[in-house]
Amino acid sequence: MNWSEMFFQSWSGIVRTLIVGTLAYVFLVFSLRVSGKRTLAKLNAFDLVITVAFGSTLASILLSESVALAEGATALVLLIVLQYAVTTLSVRSERFAHAVRSEPTLLLRDGAPLHDAMRRARVTKAELETVVRTEGQRGLKDIAAVILESDGSFSVIDGEQKKQNPHADAGT
Repeated sequence: MNWSEMFFQSWSGIVRTLIVGTLAYVFLVFSLRVSGKRTLAKLNAFDLVITVAFGSTLASILLSESVALAEGATALVLLIVLQYAVTTLSVRSERFAHAVRSEPTLLLRDGAPLHDAMRRARVTKAELETVVRTEGQRGLKDIAAVILESDGSFSVIDGEQKKQNPHADAGT
């Protein structure tokens, strides 16, 4: 193992990273701006996959000398086009939307944990209590609902919100 190559190989590699990295970054920002806000929305698992794929592709463009800037830009455009196609199909077809997107899950209603839903979502009572405390609430009994959103975040609706709007639906 050549220890010196582990820290420095050549100036040409550094110059390539600076030039290609800057151009790839500018291209990605421009492409994301053109494609719209929905491209990086964190609404479901598919959106997370796209975000990770953008990062991975950008890293490959930056660090792999075998990936030319044009190839990397093509990969980024492909990801944006695929994201656009999936979101467009999701809007137009409920069946397709259901296939690629998970629905929110009600985990607690009127202070009572919904154990079957929690089991399917793989959420423990301790985790539910943590979510409620994070929202500044004392305990489950004062909560109208806890919903596991399709992006993996939790929404907590406290009992006071429900009292103020008794006709509000807690996500069922």
